[in-house]
This record gives sequence, C-alpha cells and structure tokens, in this order.
Amino acid sequence: MTGPEGGGRTSAPTLVEVARLAGVSRATASRAVNGGERVSPEALQAVRAAVRELGYRPNRAARSLVTRRTDSIAVVIPESDSRLFTDPFFATVLHGVTTALASTELQIVLLIGDKGEQSGRMLHYLRSGHTDGAIVVSHHRRDNVAAVLADSTMPSVFIGRPWSPAETPVSWVDVDNFTGGVLAAEHLVARGARRLGTVAGPPDMGAPVDRLAGWVAAVEAAGLATDAVTHADFSTPGAARATEELLAAHPDVDGLFVASDLMAAAALQVLDAHGRRVPQDVRVVGFDNMELATTVRPTLTTVVNPAAEMARRAVEMLLAQLGSRGGTEPELLATELVVRESS
Repeated sequence: MTGPEGGGRTSAPTLVEVARLAGVSRATASRAVNGGERVSPEALQAVRAAVRELGYRPNRAARSLVTRRTDSIAVVIPESDSRLFTDPFFATVLHGVTTALASTELQIVLLIGDKGEQSGRMLHYLRSGHTDGAIVVSHHRRDNVAAVLADSTMPSVFIGRPWSPAETPVSWVDVDNFTGGVLAAEHLVARGARRLGTVAGPPDMGAPVDRLAGWVAAVEAAGLATDAVTHADFSTPGAARATEELLAAHPDVDGLFVASDLMAAAALQVLDAHGRRVPQDVRVVGFDNMELATTVRPTLTTVVNPAAEMARRAVEMLLAQLGSRGGTEPELLATELVVRESS
C-alpha cells in the first residue's frame, strides 16, 4: 500500500479496505457502494464515510455486473453524418442533453444511422442492451427504431413525435408544429401576402407534416390557394432545389414559409439570385429560431423551436423511467413567432 520508504499510496484503495475501515463484510460494502439495497442505514453511513476517507472509486465494469447498468445512454440520430454536422438543430439538442446530464454519472453514446434503417449496427447495438436508455432524435416513417424500442424494456424518449405514436407507444416530447405552421401562414397573410407558398420538410417525418398541415389550415381559412408546395430534406442543397422548383411553378408567390431556418437561408439566396427582394417582393418565414436566423440578411422571421428545452425534458423523462417511476406521458411544448426583417 505504501512505497518502500513508507511514502504515499501507490495503488488505488480496494473494496476490501473500504469494508475493513467501515467494519462490515465485503458483500455488505459492495451492496452499499452499488445502490444500498439490503443494507442497514448504519452500515450504509459507515461505508460512505470509508469511501470518502479512502478516496475509493468503484470499478465500473465490476459494478455493472452487480447492477446490470452500463451508466450510459444512447442518443440515436437516424440521419447521415453530413446532416448531423451541418444542421444547428442537432448541435443544440446534443448540447441540451449533455447539459442536462452534467449532474449525473451517465455517459452519452452517439449512434448515427441512415434514415429508414431497418436493421444494421445501430439497431443491433440498441437490441443488445449496451446502454441503459435511449433518446431518439429525427425519426422517419420507415425507421425501425420506434418499433424496436417499443418492443423492448429499454427506457426511451423521442425528441419529436414518432411517425405513428398510436402504433408505437413510446414517450416523446415535441413542439406544437401544427400551431407553428398556423402562425407562419397567418403572419404572412396579415402582412399582405396573397399567393402563399411553402418549402416543406420531408413528408416521412412527423414534425414537417404537422407544420405543413398547420400552414394549409391557416391558408385555407384565409380563402387562399394551397397548391404552391415543394418538399426538401432539411439540407441547404435540397432547400435550394425545392425553392427553384417552387418559383418555376409559381412565379407569383409573394409569401413563403420554409420548414427550417437552415432551409430558409438557402431560399433567401435563391430569391436574391432571381431578383426577388425580401420582404418587398416576397415575405419569408422560417422555423427554429436558432442563431442562424439573426445572422442571415435580411434577418429571419421565424417560429420558435425550443430544441434545448425539448432536450432537457427528454432527459428528465428518461431519468424518471430509469428511476423506475414508470412511463412518461407525451409532452407538447408551446411555440411563438419572432418577427424580424424578412417579413
């Protein structure tokens, strides 16, 4: 335990030493360190005092054999790595998750897989129980992630409602995307737009489908046409192509709702290339209210997508499940419109 000259400790303290100092058996010390089940309050207090005095740190591998816990959660993103590293939404969500977990011992395992993946490494990893729980971001209709998690005992929470929550009863938290679409359309109409168009998101995801449905409902309520619709994949190139298609088919569009700020930034560039002034000729509204909305020119009117708050709530919901406090009901967060120069 000490050096040859009687100096300081050269090896880490062991569980046997903790037990000896606490005056309990090694088995009792092990139970106390790994959750405190079937340990008297007196013994638990003595073990904790010994742990502090010796500076003992449990071996994670050995602890997992006792607790059947890995002390890790998976953040599952069924998207290409190119989208993951270019869309600010994912950076905001990941930062929110890590911040919410800062006070715990849980580590994050990031799982990336192609959208629509039915099998493969990501799902095999989830099925194999390598993590204690999962937070899923950006769920597509053909993804098998929701079905796998619904059929398993692994605690899980989705950020963004699953495609068919009735068929896959999992926990989720989302923003009120439908109302967001309504707010965008109503604002454009109130600002005088009469030929509204939209660059919607992928039609195989719950969030963009809800945003489009809200936009359609509000435009129809205003007695205006709803045929000027194109879809993009939430990427900059995809949004640019979709905006070109929209302008080619409907050159008279004077109000444009774009399903994300990143795509709206691309739409602004296309409009500028076509000599369409914003907001004089075309009023534009995005969705997200990330930092990007304040750095583009003109600055972007947009609908708030509280990604950091959704991440925090997802972590809280997952921790509640991990603490055996049962399942958690879905949550729908409110949104609002932030008006800037583009409209």
